[in-house]
Amino acid sequence: MSLQVEKLEHNMAKLTIESPAEELEKALQKAYLKQKNRINVPGFRKGKAPRQLIEKMYGPEVFYEDAANELIYTAYADALKETEEEIVSRPQISVTQIEKGKPFIFTAEVALKPEIELGKYKGVKVTKIDTAVSDKEIDEELEKERDRNSRMVDVTDREVKDGDTVNIDYKGETDGTAFEGGTAEGHELKIGSHSFIDTFEDQIIGKKIGDEFDVNVTFPEEYHEKSLAGKPAVFHVKLNGIREKQLPELDDDFAADVSEFSTLKEYKEDIKKRLTERKENQAKAQKEDEAIKAIVADSKMDIPEAMIDTEAQQLLENSDNRFRQQGFTLQQYMQFSGMTAEMIKDQMQAQAKINIESRLVLEAIAKAENFEASEEEVEEEIGKMAEGYRMEKDKIRDLLGEDEMKSLRKDIEMRKAADFIVAESKETKAKKAEKSEEDGEVIEKKAAPKRRKKTEETDA
Repeated sequence: MSLQVEKLEHNMAKLTIESPAEELEKALQKAYLKQKNRINVPGFRKGKAPRQLIEKMYGPEVFYEDAANELIYTAYADALKETEEEIVSRPQISVTQIEKGKPFIFTAEVALKPEIELGKYKGVKVTKIDTAVSDKEIDEELEKERDRNSRMVDVTDREVKDGDTVNIDYKGETDGTAFEGGTAEGHELKIGSHSFIDTFEDQIIGKKIGDEFDVNVTFPEEYHEKSLAGKPAVFHVKLNGIREKQLPELDDDFAADVSEFSTLKEYKEDIKKRLTERKENQAKAQKEDEAIKAIVADSKMDIPEAMIDTEAQQLLENSDNRFRQQGFTLQQYMQFSGMTAEMIKDQMQAQAKINIESRLVLEAIAKAENFEASEEEVEEEIGKMAEGYRMEKDKIRDLLGEDEMKSLRKDIEMRKAADFIVAESKETKAKKAEKSEEDGEVIEKKAAPKRRKKTEETDA
């Protein structure tokens, strides 16, 4: 195999790859052995016709496509190992010569990793974020835990009130006629959940067990069942039962039941500690995003479109895989969310560009500051992976190839760079919202940046 590299504009390159004629012959023979059982030749049983006879009948091109695919796969992989260029996109392949007895030649147009002119990265201004935890926030966490440990109890001595769960029978009618899907017995409904149309739930409030009554509602104009959209309806309802949520007492016994602490005071202190840690992590993430955004804006880089396309495609594939793990497809997600394929593509393209810009500046900072991943840090990362996959560290280490280990080290170095720019940043107070003199609208002087995707998503 021989390789020629031609640099193009905007960090693109054309690789011209040539395989010897004998390699093409081997690929043609392999294609013949693969296809011969599917080719009909008069006078021969399937799979018994000689290759020369098949080529004479159908032309030598009959095996070219399979042979080309075979050669491109192996020759391109060899070219990647041989070239010193860092290729960052999937190749656009064009076959320029395929003919028996001659070398096989094809080109691969690829994106090359762009050089970056790094801007100011020390002393970048970021928003000062208050990470103090209030008593109200602690109380809210306690209420969430009480709710998780609540139980439902039957109520027989009062009317229905908001928040109750009721058991009802109902039969719905429009114009005096029952409609499909409008009848049920023993249905459980939480009052205030707004899971039923219009004011259905509100009209149950105040009723007692055993009451039979009518509920009058109107279906929404945009109701999914077109025959009912916009129509008034009456539901004949019978109230079978009432249940209410009973919360545990907020005392030492509660703390002992839901935590490792024996007193409520200790438990509240632990909640405060966890909330503070969460806020500090969120603040650090926001500062990191702001700092990277500022550094990207002050840096220069010419990112080829093919690099963005490749990253976006990887993000799309990762999203599809995550949806499948949750039991549905990307197409179903688009149906649920109302997004189109074009909207998804635009979203992925935009995020891909952010990912690449962030990665490039962090790599450049790591290089400028001579950050390196120590063996201890690599071992710690492998330990986290082993814990996550519930495997032995040695097994994880065996599974990681040279490229994966290189990527792991780079990720560690980039995290160091991210920590560095946050540590070196200068905090400024958040700018308050101001009113527009023209229309009185509240306008934020500076919008909070979106959370940057993890650099690991270049896998997805």
